[in-house]
Amino acid sequence: MIFPANPFKPTAGVMPPVLIGRESVVADFDEGLSDGPGAPDRLMLITGPRGSGKTVMLTELGKMASKHRWMVIDETASEGLTDRLISRIAPEPSRISGVSFKPSVMGASLGEFSIAPALRPSTLRDAMTARLHALGKGKGLLITLDETQDASIEDMTALATAAQHMLRENAEVAFVFAGLPSLISDLLNAKVLTFLRRASIKELGDVPLQEVREAFSSTIHGAGIGIDDEALDIATEATGGYPYMIQLVGYHMWRHARRRQDGPSNVITVDDVHSGVEQARAKLGEGACAPVVKQLSERALDYLNAMAVDDGPSATSDVAQRMGESMDYANIYRQRLIGEHIITSPARGQVDFAIPFLREYLRSQKHG
Repeated sequence: MIFPANPFKPTAGVMPPVLIGRESVVADFDEGLSDGPGAPDRLMLITGPRGSGKTVMLTELGKMASKHRWMVIDETASEGLTDRLISRIAPEPSRISGVSFKPSVMGASLGEFSIAPALRPSTLRDAMTARLHALGKGKGLLITLDETQDASIEDMTALATAAQHMLRENAEVAFVFAGLPSLISDLLNAKVLTFLRRASIKELGDVPLQEVREAFSSTIHGAGIGIDDEALDIATEATGGYPYMIQLVGYHMWRHARRRQDGPSNVITVDDVHSGVEQARAKLGEGACAPVVKQLSERALDYLNAMAVDDGPSATSDVAQRMGESMDYANIYRQRLIGEHIITSPARGQVDFAIPFLREYLRSQKHG
């Protein structure tokens, strides 16, 4: 038997075969579109740590909106966000109030335009109104924004102001913002964004291991491939319920089984799983942990390495002692790391890792 194509997709933003543990978010959004203007799930905040599936969720919600015959505008927060939104939403940007095109060079148009900052909220609102008119009855507009924590306050103010007006007018629009957990406090505490407090908040945490096991089983058996209970248990436990790790383990154990020259050709064995888990951990370190560590200062990394000594939550006093610093000094880095959502404080006087498998990655780097 020829081994089927690998159904697991560990690439960022690519849809996995099963939306494990996330079905309720999709169902709520679908219901919000069907219920019409004013439905609470037409304004949604999706939060979760890196690798929890936020981008995948935005992709799925976009597909759902498309089924409702809506136009979908997907954006990622970065400089120039509002101007990009206007250029993509407006049917004819030149006809939108506040838009002025830059002069051409040597008779050739640059295709660029500028908008005065003070006019961006109203210009974005006008662009949305014009697009809805062009779309016609029975259609709507969905705007999704990924990595929202990286958006400037000016861009978020423009988008929030325009969105607020459109929602008040009962327009056929929906907005979904996705970002790290700090997004909730950062955005909701900004006075200009108070309307976001009415948003439906969806927090993407770890997936229950029983659901992970069932998803592995149904995906593998559904493709006509066998796997026994022991192999399933090992694969499931290795994921820790972390969505990105689920895809990595699935992908690499599948690939090892397909490339294996000996033994049954239509079965994923325990050896395939062990090999897949090992490769998944290496890839997780490269893809999710290394970028985080790379951006840290030397002393912030020292704080994390001091935490990595423990198998679970660390006492802040122990961390300071291992760093050879006072509690007050170590607390500076504790606050920074909590603010960046790299660590968390599960109880008074304790810290733990907020990014799954970061502890294991730090240990491997120290002893590698």
